[in-house]
Amino acid sequence: MLSSSSTTVKSLPLKKRLCFLLKLVCFVSSVLIFCEFLIYYVVIFQCRWPEVKGGAHMDKKETSTSVLKAVILADTHLLGEIKGHWLDKLRREWQMERSFQTALWLLQPDIVFILGDVFDEGKWSSPQAWADDVRRFRKMFKYPVSTELVVIVGNHDIGFHYEMTTYKVNRFEKVFNFTSGKLITRKGINFVIVNSVAMEGDGCAVCRTSEAKLAALSHKLNCSQQKPNHSNKRCSDVEKLPASEPILLQHYPLYRKSDAECSGEDSAPPEEKNIPFKEKYDVLSQEASQKLIWWFHPRLILSGHTHSACEVLHAGKIPEISVPSFSWRNRNNPSFIMGSITPTRFSLQKCFLPYESRVFTIYCAAGALLVILILAHFQLLTPPFYFAQRLISKHKA
Repeated sequence: MLSSSSTTVKSLPLKKRLCFLLKLVCFVSSVLIFCEFLIYYVVIFQCRWPEVKGGAHMDKKETSTSVLKAVILADTHLLGEIKGHWLDKLRREWQMERSFQTALWLLQPDIVFILGDVFDEGKWSSPQAWADDVRRFRKMFKYPVSTELVVIVGNHDIGFHYEMTTYKVNRFEKVFNFTSGKLITRKGINFVIVNSVAMEGDGCAVCRTSEAKLAALSHKLNCSQQKPNHSNKRCSDVEKLPASEPILLQHYPLYRKSDAECSGEDSAPPEEKNIPFKEKYDVLSQEASQKLIWWFHPRLILSGHTHSACEVLHAGKIPEISVPSFSWRNRNNPSFIMGSITPTRFSLQKCFLPYESRVFTIYCAAGALLVILILAHFQLLTPPFYFAQRLISKHKA
């Protein structure tokens, strides 16, 4: 009888310890699940598709079913085998994968555009490294049948102009079905895909081919926008396309002096805004920019490359949106663009992803609370009342 009671007394501390350990595991697991999984749902759930404001002149045919829901992101920069540390690579790719998959599940877009620099080391990666990067990209950015993915080439995918080769361009085109001068028409909306790296204007083989396709496409679009009773012999045998002003999609922005006029919380840092941009490196040359505007007369231009947000007007009427980087390696506050687009109108809204600094703050607060709980459990933390009482008694003594 006595032995059984003593056994019960001895087992009580063990049960308490196991119970305390279980509570700690639940606490740590809850923090990890929230910071690495649920937080993406909490943040992206707050994003809403913008409404296309019709106004008095809106086409009656343009109903809610004709609105194309597009997600636009840029500069994912998947790390390669040369510069990418395995831990950094694991962390950044998990963040982008969770953000992308959560956005697809919650927002259900019709189409997704990635505006170049998909990879960080595509410009010099070996065939084996390229195959591994492509495999990881397809895992991270997998998408359902109801959504279309369109990927535009960037300088980190094929190299700057002096590094660009036909082999690298063909390698990218084979994987992503990308062609400069390609027209994508969805719900009567024309999207023109541009290889902005090839807009050097020096007559290189890739540049000549790219510009020739763009010029031919420009002719088709201009003929398609003419009135039916307008006679033009040059357009008589041209295939007619939807008479909608195109939207340009490219990696490099059109020429601008700097980011000095850009504003917003995700624009360039103040110390970088006044740094002049270098033509054919940071932005397209003035000549190439004027050529694209003259060819297509676009109603909207979407670009990436700078890793920061910016909105500028070209020729006083053509808006260009520079989309910030989608990677936390480049920004503390990545984001993507949500666009509701019709053949004549569009409306854009930015959707921010979780701030990395806030996630880090949550981890630090949880860690501090965990330490306090452990110290209190093992009675290593002196209660504030007794601590103050000791100080008072010492002072009196």
